Amino acid sequence: MRKFICLMLLTPFFVISQSAEEYMVMENVMLTAIPAKTMEFEAGLAAHNKKYHAEGTHGARVYWISNGKNSGKYIWAMGPLPWSAMDSRPAADGHDEDWSKNVVPYTTAESDVTYWKFHPQFSNFSADFNLKYLSVFMVDFKRFKYTEMISILERVKKVNEEKNPDEAYGVYTNEMPDSQDGRDMAFVNFFSNSGWMGREDTFPKKFEEVHGEGSFMKFLKDVEAATNGERSELWTFREDLSGLSGTVNAQNRQE
Repeated sequence: MRKFICLMLLTPFFVISQSAEEYMVMENVMLTAIPAKTMEFEAGLAAHNKKYHAEGTHGARVYWISNGKNSGKYIWAMGPLPWSAMDSRPAADGHDEDWSKNVVPYTTAESDVTYWKFHPQFSNFSADFNLKYLSVFMVDFKRFKYTEMISILERVKKVNEEKNPDEAYGVYTNEMPDSQDGRDMAFVNFFSNSGWMGREDTFPKKFEEVHGEGSFMKFLKDVEAATNGERSELWTFREDLSGLSGTVNAQNRQE
């Protein structure tokens, strides 16, 4: 419930608010290794990233999905970076040939590419940390419900600011949403110990401490009216396959 609630409140505002400055996006590529060729796939992916995506704007990280319909698949993630940086992505020095020769042959034809707009104003990176586990919660919003979602967003933001100031999380919206796949927004929690998943969900209690007695049930009704559903995945950071390390600089993510 904790992840569902937090997540859902954070989207409508993103769609409505616009900035004159170029915003940051994540490029996520979901890859499926051929089962009998997993070792070759991982070796090729690691070598490619360490040669072509080990630093700077086009640095990349790899995650492994451990649950749900995508379990066993990999996420190749580049960013956050501005859309304009896509024009200067690595292509020379054999980049494309290396990917085609040493990665693609060990994957199935199934793939999925998504672009996620990062919203620093609704995220919280209060201190540097090292990546280990990610809880990725994705929400499907009903059409034309963004105005209603603004109210939900404001209430959740207030609870997080007052009750969860030290938790690291990021909020992202799908730049090219598909009404059929249910991935309009993603709320990502970063944690280092699996015990985090087993903690008691105190969000309802905290919500009423901030907004008053009986406010949580009203909140749930508003959420139900604005959303179609949600799904969640657990990702594990694979530093051995990544170009970048797992160190996340808080200052860079708050800009």
